[in-house]
Amino acid sequence: MPAPRPTIFALSSGRPPAAIAVVRISGPRAGEALQALAGRMPEPRKAMLARVRDPQSKEIIDEALALWFPGPCSETGEDTVELQLHGGRAIVSAVFAALARLPDFRMAEPGEFTRRAFENGKLDLTRVEGLADLIAADSDAQRRQALRQLQGLLGDRAEAWRKSLIEALALVEAQIDFPDEGDVPQDLVTPALATVKKLRDEIAGVLGQGDHGERLRDGMVVAIAGPPNAGKSSLLNRLAKREAAIVSPFAGTTRDVIEVHLDLGGYPVVLLDTAGIRASDDPVEQEGVRRAEARAKAADLVLWVIDGNVKETNPDSSNERQFTDGWLVKNKVDLSLTSKNNNTDYISSNIVDRKFHISAKAGDGILELVDALGAKAAEFFSATETAFITRSRQRSDLAQGKAAMDRALDENLQSKDDLIAEELRLAARSLGRLTGRVDVEDVLDVIFRDFCIGK
Repeated sequence: MPAPRPTIFALSSGRPPAAIAVVRISGPRAGEALQALAGRMPEPRKAMLARVRDPQSKEIIDEALALWFPGPCSETGEDTVELQLHGGRAIVSAVFAALARLPDFRMAEPGEFTRRAFENGKLDLTRVEGLADLIAADSDAQRRQALRQLQGLLGDRAEAWRKSLIEALALVEAQIDFPDEGDVPQDLVTPALATVKKLRDEIAGVLGQGDHGERLRDGMVVAIAGPPNAGKSSLLNRLAKREAAIVSPFAGTTRDVIEVHLDLGGYPVVLLDTAGIRASDDPVEQEGVRRAEARAKAADLVLWVIDGNVKETNPDSSNERQFTDGWLVKNKVDLSLTSKNNNTDYISSNIVDRKFHISAKAGDGILELVDALGAKAAEFFSATETAFITRSRQRSDLAQGKAAMDRALDENLQSKDDLIAEELRLAARSLGRLTGRVDVEDVLDVIFRDFCIGK
């Protein structure tokens, strides 16, 4: 007989000191722990005021609320206990010490509560990923998308696709196994392939939505680029409302790319402060310029910042950059009343969609720029409300399933029922991997790696 699974415990609320500390216990001996600590058992799913004692010394640790969730009707599918304690460090430490002395008890690993919920059929992998994204959400848009995934937006549809595909496969296999039976219709493959074609087209539509869902998890990337001493770092600090980058009057201060994450109008935006782009003999600065150019070219939007008081008459050809999308930002306009009339023809007209006049130091024009960035983010993420796919793993599994269906529908496989059946089995397997029903051991550690302890 295999050894019984250990009972795990962890703090599932914020780090103490805090008003309340929630200690979660899950496993076959969770009820014994509650009996040992509180001396009695509450009714299932009803809070009970309890004096929590050390089972060894009988000393009272705290007065707390205790809740009992017998499995399988619990979040993890196992017997589960929650103790809502006062959030002092000494209280939490004493409860942990008491639990650790109980036989077959140990501290939970990161994500272990959620992993047990998955293993016990309480969550599929898409919901697990939605939960991870919900915990990590920095903006309202990310929160809404994660919540839709946690509620089964993709997982429920993928499971419906898989069941329909298995039904189609059953028809093809019946045609193979019972070709001469009188009560089996002559042609079962044709209606099966009609079902497969409908499923294939639905999945193709989901894949055709683009990578909006995946991009929302990462945020819209905005690179602040331009020549040295134009005020790029000052602009980053002004937008971030903190000293995120070093500001210096000396050219070449910024050597590496600095990232700042913002929430603009409920949408995630990642600001990149890049090195000043210019010719240099300094190998370190050259590397900074190379990285700046690479990040700017890969960004969703480039803010090309220039000193509004400098009239460029003979610009270096390296300033003529080509980016996907760019706005011209003339900085330091507070230093000159005529700065708006200075020459900016050296900036490629292909990258300038909009122009702004600001003072990163004094704050002039910043509100207009922030409003424009928020509107740009809202437009950029406008399609995410209907996005089913939020991770590359999901896209890969769906794409493999669709490819197998494409092969099954290929005219070259007509009358080759055994090959059609094999392709449908592969397609069903891909959809099973998507929700975690088959072949997922190699991805579980990756998925749960970023979870916090106690979740």
